[in-house]
Amino acid sequence: MIPMKPLHMLLLISLGSTTLSAGDDMKRVPVSYEIGATTFQGMLIYDAHEADESLPGIVMYPNWMGPSEASYEKAEKIADDDFAVFVADMYGTDIRPTNSSEAGDAAGIVRADRALMRERALKAVEVFNGLADAHPIDTSRTLAIGFCFGGGTVLEMARSGTNAVDGVVSFHGDLQSPTLDADAAQVRIPQLVLHGAEDPYVPQEDVQAFIAAMQAGGVDDWTLVQFSGTVHSFTDPTADSDGARYHKRSAERAFEMMDDFADEVLR
Repeated sequence: MIPMKPLHMLLLISLGSTTLSAGDDMKRVPVSYEIGATTFQGMLIYDAHEADESLPGIVMYPNWMGPSEASYEKAEKIADDDFAVFVADMYGTDIRPTNSSEAGDAAGIVRADRALMRERALKAVEVFNGLADAHPIDTSRTLAIGFCFGGGTVLEMARSGTNAVDGVVSFHGDLQSPTLDADAAQVRIPQLVLHGAEDPYVPQEDVQAFIAAMQAGGVDDWTLVQFSGTVHSFTDPTADSDGARYHKRSAERAFEMMDDFADEVLR
């Protein structure tokens, strides 16, 4: 059992507030890497006071805004002194959306090419693992988590058949894939899917299609939780529209479930 503070107790306070700081002990390490001719930059984040301990890892795939100050702050809250978190870059350094229109275009390019999505997602794990020689990372205990676009990314990565991580957690992620039915049987790692039952962007038709694919594919370990009265982006305190809105109770429960999942699969 991993000796961790209850992650949900940290997140229910920190992610629901814009004033709480993760403190001055968090270390941010920009990490540049390349895939072909495209340069990417992720961010490794961990508590500098834990430098003498090997921390379990989380590779975090942000929402469609990509690597940003908001994603780094969220990673700091998740890391606390329990994890080393690597914020992945799915776009490349030349693409940093500044609004939802630009974000939709950037995410759409990646979604339209699932081989590209998988390649970039898996490359981030490879890069993260390569940081262990210089940073306190236990690469034998790693989760991949994602939010919205990032949630769909980690589920797509799982369908590649990888076991490069010990499990994936999707927060209000996209459940569709053009090869969902064909590739479901390739899943080899536990999946935790946390979904708003009233999400208009990922409707119940997609939920039922995902469930049917998991069952038909004989996937051994998947869990899908639907939160009542909850729409898209329910863990994002800044989300405030009819279809995408923060939901405090659901966010707290979702992070608690992630905490329990991590405690189990990373033991």
